[in-house]
Amino acid sequence: MSTESRGRVVGTLISLLGAGLSALVWFNYRRDIRRARERISVGSRIVDTPCGPVEYGFAGDGPPILVVHGAGGGFDQGLEIANPLVRSGFRVIAMSRFGYLQTPLPVDASPAAQADAHACLLDALDIQRVAVVGASAGAPSSMQFALRHPDRTAVVVLLVPAAYPSHIEQRPGGAVPPQSTAVVKLLFDTALKSDFLFWVASKIARHAMIEVLLGTPPSVLENASAEERARIATVLNHIQPLSMRRLGLLNDVSIVRSLPRYELERIAAPTLIVGMADCLYGTYSGSRYCAEHIPGARFISYPSGGHLWVGHEREIMDGIAGFLRSTA
Repeated sequence: MSTESRGRVVGTLISLLGAGLSALVWFNYRRDIRRARERISVGSRIVDTPCGPVEYGFAGDGPPILVVHGAGGGFDQGLEIANPLVRSGFRVIAMSRFGYLQTPLPVDASPAAQADAHACLLDALDIQRVAVVGASAGAPSSMQFALRHPDRTAVVVLLVPAAYPSHIEQRPGGAVPPQSTAVVKLLFDTALKSDFLFWVASKIARHAMIEVLLGTPPSVLENASAEERARIATVLNHIQPLSMRRLGLLNDVSIVRSLPRYELERIAAPTLIVGMADCLYGTYSGSRYCAEHIPGARFISYPSGGHLWVGHEREIMDGIAGFLRSTA
């Protein structure tokens, strides 16, 4: 066989191999995205309220807790966050916030409007008074709920809250958090534009996604238990289908970039705040600030664990359950 013939054969084999790999990638993506859509197609209901349609899920029995999910979430994320509280004997109600899954994004998607939508959901469920657990970007509307509907707020729990002045915090040594760099813009211009690109990024750049999107140093996972590593993997994987969360995520980014100071001194409900010093979203200063200005607030902090409190899941959830019982 001539050199030219051998070249053509090699070229053909390479092309076939490339086509085969592309087909395998596409097959795996279609399988995973189908499973993601099937997962969120069950476990929730939609209720029409004066504040618009609101999707929600619920689990457990006992005293009610309204769980307000963070960026990239939905009712499913809320239920997953609060699953330990369900096991501790509480009834969890978790909505999809504005722009997430089947809750539409209204013209006014501010934290104040979202807080009123929380109240509208409670009206529809005939629940007068609840404990409110707000995680990350769910914290602004949770605080607004306590301010706008104090008679309905039994307890406030803020987990690594997006709160003034956390959006301007810098990391030790003066380094700007990754979320403030061009990395985030690149992420929004590429991986966050489609389910497929996000899926590919989660496969080939998992550590970068954990750092930039989940605000957690990958190094904290190195010594974490298998259970904790599995929890973080679930959080990342369950952002899919991204296309059904993108509007809410973009709205959250816009809100968090310019959070004002709330009238924290007017929050009368017993309050527990959890902060992580190495959170790459820079939420620690906001956590501490809220604890210093909300009357009687209790502050629990950890030096490491990142935005997803890696290594402290059981301790934190047990602490929240205990706090809720002590303030009942």
